[in-house]
Amino acid sequence: MSHAARPCAIHPSILSADFMRLEAELQAISTADAVHVDVMDNHFVPNLTLGLPIVQGVQRVSPIPLDVHLMIADPDRWAPAYAEAGAASVTFHAEAAAAPIKLARTLRELGSKSAMALRPATPVEPFLDLLPELDMLLLMTVEPGFGGQAFLEVVVPKIRRARAAIDAAGGTVALQVDGGVTTQTIRMAADAGADTFVAGSSVYGAEDVAAAIEGLRHAAR
Repeated sequence: MSHAARPCAIHPSILSADFMRLEAELQAISTADAVHVDVMDNHFVPNLTLGLPIVQGVQRVSPIPLDVHLMIADPDRWAPAYAEAGAASVTFHAEAAAAPIKLARTLRELGSKSAMALRPATPVEPFLDLLPELDMLLLMTVEPGFGGQAFLEVVVPKIRRARAAIDAAGGTVALQVDGGVTTQTIRMAADAGADTFVAGSSVYGAEDVAAAIEGLRHAAR
């Protein structure tokens, strides 16, 4: 599929939102394709964010689907509950999952899309045989754990290799990038083959959130 014809999805991350007015912050991104919800446990990553009860609350009031990104230890145990909570997509980290194929299948059985994430230094090649089990592959373009980091250009060749593998397998898996996404870096990621983009501070840090979402969409196309 050509770059021009490839779909483009923008998933603002509420990690950069004002949690004291979370429902209003969700309404502000209603023109996006999904809301990216970062769950961190202070074990897999050195930060602690929201957990299942907050995600359940977000699910009740969000105007757009939930894209839940689990940066947690033992996702085999905990991830299914997020699918049961109604998340449209649940992402677990390959580095943390003991049985990724079983977990991906469980998430699908529970009605969620299955997604797998790789840290910047984790090669994509050992996991390419898992593509048929996945609806989305997330390549982190920063080290997971904190928002506001700069995009790591070293990941761009990995995005290209992942895109080639997805296309060779039939092209049905979404290719997401997360970290340091701005109107400048989104072009680099899109040119390499990404089609789904997580953006936190570049959306919630803007004066006009809806305009920021549209600006990212335009830059990716």
